[in-house]
Amino acid sequence: MSRCNSVGVGPAERQRAVWSTAMTLSCVLALAATAVSARPEAGPGAARAALGRAATAAEVRAWDIDVRPDFQGLPRGQGTVAQGQKVWDSRCASCHGDFGDSNHVFTPIAGGTTSADIERGRVAAMTGGQPYRTTLMKLSTVSTLWDYIRRAMPWDAPKSLTVDEVYAVTAYVLNLGDIVPADFTLSDGNIAEVQRRLPNRAGMTTSHGLWPGRGQPDTRNRACMRDCAGKVEITSLIPEYAHGSHGDLGAQQRGFGPVRGIATGSPEDSRQQPARSRPANTAAGPDSQGAGARLAGQYQCMACHAMDRKLVGPSFSEIAARYHGQDASQALARKIRAGGQGAWGPIPMPAQSQVPEADIQVMVRWILEAK
Repeated sequence: MSRCNSVGVGPAERQRAVWSTAMTLSCVLALAATAVSARPEAGPGAARAALGRAATAAEVRAWDIDVRPDFQGLPRGQGTVAQGQKVWDSRCASCHGDFGDSNHVFTPIAGGTTSADIERGRVAAMTGGQPYRTTLMKLSTVSTLWDYIRRAMPWDAPKSLTVDEVYAVTAYVLNLGDIVPADFTLSDGNIAEVQRRLPNRAGMTTSHGLWPGRGQPDTRNRACMRDCAGKVEITSLIPEYAHGSHGDLGAQQRGFGPVRGIATGSPEDSRQQPARSRPANTAAGPDSQGAGARLAGQYQCMACHAMDRKLVGPSFSEIAARYHGQDASQALARKIRAGGQGAWGPIPMPAQSQVPEADIQVMVRWILEAK
């Protein structure tokens, strides 16, 4: 739970973390109750001693899938750049662009690195005032890229890629950054060699600062094993020297939900312009506080849709206008349940099969009445 108080984590993330912890505790308690009830003949002390069972090797393998920076945990496998491009085109390009340049929503994966960076191991643009960061500019360990693709991609079907497909997609991404050649085959046997060509492999050190002109570490904490500070303060405030490095976050962040950016155009601007106290644009209309609006917020629909403007997906008013005068309730309900792609643009909508049918029907009626 300590991660919930770290820099940049907002109320929505904290709520999800609390929910996840509660669910985990619920599962543990349920297993405990099952174990005790299965041994009615045993006394309380015996039941506690016999609580649960050891996890099987297969169960441990299902959870123990992390890959560490020293590549411990990396499974055997291989994939070529060409194979990775095929997987990329079919599973990744709709969100990240044909060549990692991304679309109008997601930030680029490749770009911002040079052959000199590969030689040096530190991306010059990270301290040269470039306002945005691509993935390959920031990446310091290949294991991080491999592990994230395996766990979380594609976003509408995470963990659906095979091990060899993960190797192939990783190889394709690395080729986009000229880190490996086009005929390269990435495998568990040579991934450590690729690590030595990563442009920002020396980026995770304390010998430099990320902010231009500082020339010193960005954190002043000291490592301690004894005589440690009695109170540790964690803040989500952006230090003054960092204001403006990414433009005005208040103008860039989505204007809905609990997490919003503050005005960071420059140190002067941020002192004169207070942070927003409420979303710039929330669901509006006669039923804005009704069941449909509440359910759209509950099931995170507002993360991709607004009432009157396009975000990741179309606005609710656009959807209502397209289907005006039609009996589209069942068609929209199917789209929510099964997901889809192509009707409103290149970004796929993931399936929402976890939403109860009754709630889907309430939201569909509300969407079709949007103004």
